[in-house]
Amino acid sequence: MINYYGNLCTEMYEILHEKAPEDELAFYLSYATSKMKIFEPLCGSGRFLIPFYESGFNIKGLDLSKEMLSKLTEKLPEAQVTNVSLESYNPKEQFDYIFISSGSVSLFTDMNICKSILQKIYTLLKKGGKFVFAVDTVANKGQNEDEYKIIEKVKTRNGLDLVLKTKNIYNPTNKILYSPSIYELRDKEKIIKAESMDFQIRLYELGELEEILYKIGFSEIKVYSSFSKKIAKDNNAEMFLYECQV
Repeated sequence: MINYYGNLCTEMYEILHEKAPEDELAFYLSYATSKMKIFEPLCGSGRFLIPFYESGFNIKGLDLSKEMLSKLTEKLPEAQVTNVSLESYNPKEQFDYIFISSGSVSLFTDMNICKSILQKIYTLLKKGGKFVFAVDTVANKGQNEDEYKIIEKVKTRNGLDLVLKTKNIYNPTNKILYSPSIYELRDKEKIIKAESMDFQIRLYELGELEEILYKIGFSEIKVYSSFSKKIAKDNNAEMFLYECQV
């Protein structure tokens, strides 16, 4: 399954990204007010959802990875989360504010599916509601690599080594960065467990998503290149942050 966060991936993610970066968290919190119904699709292990909840906000989350949600509910048993794909999610309520953090919209590499997801988000918002999200840009394409190399190595709680090996291949035709990955749990040089991940992200140029979002029905769209809300002007930024209003 493309971009599915399994056991070893989730464990490494928790070690490296247990808490949200302060500037990114402040950016998403800046749109929240006390009476809002807030929804975070692709909430993962809760590094954004939990501080929103602890700040007193009414927030619900969703993620396809049961491994990631298991970590979230370990930390916050009362969390209101659903283990289902966003495509299949059909709640009876609408929300004032929806956000997808960390460039996760780029995980939807099939543009037909991505358009469907954006349309789904639009239907989940109340009139006047806002959708805020980030995508990775073509500035992240880098150099193609023929061989796997170790890019992360961390220690688990029981002292084992958890290693991530990957390589990157960028296709300029479909603007997808393919990063097949292998996670290995090691006791010194002995591999105890290995897990493969078919990781892919869609990289964007400025102007690509705006037309799609307007066609869906969003009435006002702003595109930033930083969490300080600097207006994006070119493709040199590593991310684009979209603020969209119904």
